[in-house]
This record gives sequence, C-alpha cells and structure tokens, in this order.
Amino acid sequence: MRDITNGPKLDWRRGAFAFVILAGLPLAACQSGGPGGEITSIDTAQGSEENIASLTSVIQRNPGDPEGYNVRGSAYGRAGKYREALRDFDKALELRPNFYQAYANRALIHRYLGDQAAALNDYNRSIQLNASYDAAYIGRGNLYRKAGRTQDAFNDFQKAIQLDTTDPRAYHNRGLIYQQQGQQGFAIEDFSTAISLAPDSAEPYNGRGLSYLAQNDEDNAFADFNTAIKLDGRNAEGWANQALIYERRGEKDKAAKSYAQAVRLDPNYKPAVDGLARTRGV
Repeated sequence: MRDITNGPKLDWRRGAFAFVILAGLPLAACQSGGPGGEITSIDTAQGSEENIASLTSVIQRNPGDPEGYNVRGSAYGRAGKYREALRDFDKALELRPNFYQAYANRALIHRYLGDQAAALNDYNRSIQLNASYDAAYIGRGNLYRKAGRTQDAFNDFQKAIQLDTTDPRAYHNRGLIYQQQGQQGFAIEDFSTAISLAPDSAEPYNGRGLSYLAQNDEDNAFADFNTAIKLDGRNAEGWANQALIYERRGEKDKAAKSYAQAVRLDPNYKPAVDGLARTRGV
C-alpha cells in the first residue's frame, strides 16, 4: 500500500541549510520546509473530498480492515487534515500493531503537528518492524536534518539508497548534505539522480545549479535555474538563483527583474530581498 511519504512529486522548501557564499554574493542553498523536505503539496486527486468520501464508504463496508484507515489517513494528510489523518493512523495501528507503513505515515503527521519526539518514536518503530523500509529511513533522516543531526541524517539517506530506493528525496537530501560539506561533485551526482527519478520537480535543478555554480560552471548552473523556473514558476529560489547569474554577468536590470519576481512570490526570502536591494541600488 502506497503511503504519503512516497511519490514522485516533491516540494522542498525553506529550511536547514542557510546559504553558500560564492564570488562575494549570497547564494541560497536548496531548501526544505514544511517538516524538513517531505512532500508538502496537496494532492488534489488523492486529497479531494470525493476521494475521501469514497474511502469512507470502503471503511464503512469493512470497518475491521486497517488498510482502509491507512489509505484514508494518507488522503487526509495530503489534504492538510492532520487531526483526521492522525485518528485514522491510530485506528490502523490499533487493528494491526505491526503495520510499519502506518507508523511511518503517522510519524509524518506528528511532524506537521510539531511533536518531533512522537515522530521519531514512530519512525524508529517502523524501522524496528521492517529494517528494509526505505521511506522510514528517509523520513527519519529529514527529522534528523531539521534537528541539525547532519551525520545521522546522512546515515539514514545512505541506508535508503543502499536499499535501492526509488524515492528521489533520499538522493536530493544526501546531495544537500554533500553540498553543505563542499563536496560538489558528489552533490551533483545525487541531484542528477533525483532529477532522473522526479524530472518534473524544480528543487533538484536548483540544488544542482548551486553546486555547478560552486564549481564556477556558470552555463550549466544557469540552464538548471532556468529549468527550475520553467517547471515551477512560483519557486522563489529559482528566480533568485537566475537573478544571481544575471548579477554575476553584470546584467543588473535583468537581475533586478528576477529578484523582484522572487520577492513577489516570497517577501521574506532574504537572498531575493538583499539581491533586489543591490541591483536596484536601494
């Protein structure tokens, strides 16, 4: 049964890694938000009222099946209805105490609700029940990364990759750690793998572009930032990163326009705010 911690659509937003300094200009690292790199976008199909109603009908016909509660809990989670999701995962685990997927799903909901200790307990329990469950390692790795436990996070992403995961977050998030440590070649390899697994996601392109730029490969960086914008025009990081290339090239008018677009999308995104001030001479 597919759970809400897996899937090809990714949304990594603001988070754990501050910014890299390149050529005297602030460059935002590929970032994560929500609860640290998880899938945070609403799935309009799986989280729709119609789908939830359909799943409720299934549960009513077979109230003793834990699978039904796990699936509906996932739908509630995708729709942002976290309390409802938590109740369904609790019920699934009451009916099947060794339901390791439900533990990992409930852990993510605990994270959204701010209970990091409960989330860690659930990830640990999921791994105890199934030491080969890649989604639990990735989820726990994100929890560790958000808490600043970089080596523990790296170990979990590494474990998921050793298990032959097809979840792009494992590669993307390990790439972020390599990037933070200045190992740009390894970071580029990981971002490239994440792109191959999730070609429609903007964030791995932003991440790889930053590592290219750290290697002074401006052309490949610019191409990646432009692709990120094409895939997600509402991604403030992509616009700010594109603006940085324009700024490095001395094209301040173009840089100011891209920084301004980033600020419109996210008025609190400091690299864009600072970049706009520089290029507009404020």
